[in-house]
Amino acid sequence: MEERATNRLRVLIVDDEETIRLLLASMVSSQVKAEVQLAGTCEQALRLAEAAPYDGILLDLRMPGIGGMAVLQQVRRSGPNTKTPIIVVSAVVEKDAIERCLAAGATAYITKPVNSAELAKALKKHLPGSSHARN
Repeated sequence: MEERATNRLRVLIVDDEETIRLLLASMVSSQVKAEVQLAGTCEQALRLAEAAPYDGILLDLRMPGIGGMAVLQQVRRSGPNTKTPIIVVSAVVEKDAIERCLAAGATAYITKPVNSAELAKALKKHLPGSSHARN
């Protein structure tokens, strides 16, 4: 409830490449009023997702360890983010991979390199409280 009082959404960005995490954080911040948390590993992402609710999660698929698909499945299975919008942001462009993600509970799928207009549209469509969107 505290983030609501400050009119800030909470967004978790999960990507193993720091430059991508920072780029996505910048894009998100330019589109919505958000407190952004960054996770560079699948394990870190799961710890954060189990510890607190988020208004949205941006998730890379190709990550070391258990991988982004397993993170997606585990977040959907239990914890405070089972209904949180999860936007997969990945270089994987194969149709069957995209379909598997959507079937596993991804809310949207955006391919890399990320188009800022496409990300903005997805954020405004899927994150709660579209009044938080910046004009």
